Amino acid sequence: MSDVFMLSERQMERIEPFFPLAHGEPRVDDRRVLSGIVYVIRNGLQWKDAPKAYGPHKTLYNLFIRWSHLGAFDRIFVALTEQAGR
Repeated sequence: MSDVFMLSERQMERIEPFFPLAHGEPRVDDRRVLSGIVYVIRNGLQWKDAPKAYGPHKTLYNLFIRWSHLGAFDRIFVALTEQAGR
C-alpha cells in the first residue's frame, strides 16, 4: 500500500469530528475510505478505477454521496479555512 495516498493520523484527528457518528453496524476504516475519496477526486478518476487498497469502489462512492448530503465536507472546508485565517 506504499504507492497509494493515505491521510496521516494527525490529519484524520483534525477532520474526524466533522463526520457523522456511526449507527448500527460499525463503519469501515474511515481513514482508508476518505483517503480513497481524496485520491479519486485529486486524480480525476472514475470511482471504479480507484486502487483496490482503498476497498470496494462502491463503498467509496456511497460514503462520498452520504457524507456530501450530510454536509460533512462543507463543515471540514469551513473549519480548515477558519484555521488557516488565524
